[in-house]
This record gives sequence, structure tokens and C-alpha cells, in this order.
Amino acid sequence: MDGDIKFQPSLPASLFARIDNEDGAAGSEGILTTTIDKAINWGRKNSIWPMSFGLACCAIEMMSMIGSRFDISRFGAEVMRGSPRQSDLMIIAGRVSNKMAPVIRRLYEQMPEPKWVISMGACATSTGVFSNYALIPVNQVIPVDVYVPGCPPRPEQLIYAIMLLQKKIEKETGTTRQILNLA
Repeated sequence: MDGDIKFQPSLPASLFARIDNEDGAAGSEGILTTTIDKAINWGRKNSIWPMSFGLACCAIEMMSMIGSRFDISRFGAEVMRGSPRQSDLMIIAGRVSNKMAPVIRRLYEQMPEPKWVISMGACATSTGVFSNYALIPVNQVIPVDVYVPGCPPRPEQLIYAIMLLQKKIEKETGTTRQILNLA
């Protein structure tokens, strides 16, 4: 038996060559140009922190969105916050009653700017099948950015709503002026 065991890859040695020893002359130095607004919006759209706020059966679908099957962390929105002061997205998942409306309003007002709202499900959007005196649509309480239809909507639909919200954040203008309080 030979005491010298060597690693012998079955693939060509060029695949295992180090690339950090190559000289920079082969590639050209690139120049990246952008505006401060676009850079800030890029950071905002890729770090959305939703507030864990479920009111009814749609909350189960919202919770399953965080699991490994749907993996919302690909979009930078995996950090579900329990405090409105640490979140910038409120997902209203379920029925909004007259009794819960002031609480939703207070939590929305406690969120720091910029803040966004997703209305998830038919009940939150238009009271759904429960058309009675005790329920109200969420847009009568707080402004809504994206509506997700369905009863209950699938996690894929909520992920698509987050992607739509990311597109909306990316297209915002005047971000630098808002940050510097010049707007």
C-alpha cells in the first residue's frame, strides 16, 4: 500500500485553477453609473420587512409563504417583524372588522416612512362573502398599494404581490429629496 494518497480529479485541471491569480489585463475595468435615487430604491426594494399581522384564514397562507417551499427570502422579505416600528410593509391578511379598524390605523401610523400595504384576500379588499355591518374594506382605514385577490389567495399570489410592490418601489422618484426632507 502506498502511504501517499493524492487527489486525482476526473475533470480537467483547468476547472480547478484559481482565478484570483490571473492578471487584470484580460478584463477591462468597468464603470458603474447610477443615481442616488435608484441606489436607494434598489436597497429598499430588496429589503422589505413585513409585519406579521394576520386577522383570519389568509394568515395561514401568509405564514406558509415564509416556509422553505416558497422561500420568500429570495426577495429580501423573510424578516417578519412583530413591531410596527421595525417594519415597512403591512400585509392585511383577513377580515377587517369595525372593532379592529382603529388598531390597524394606529399600527399603520406607528410604522416609519416609507411604508407600504398589501391587502390580501377578498375579505380584506371588499369584505368578501361576509357582507355585513361589522366588516369594512381595508382601503377605508389605510391606503393600500397592492391588492391580492382570492379566498384565500395562494402563497404564490402573495409573492407576486411583493414582486409588484418591488417594481413600484423601484420606479419611485424624489427619494433623495424625501430622505433629506426637501420635498
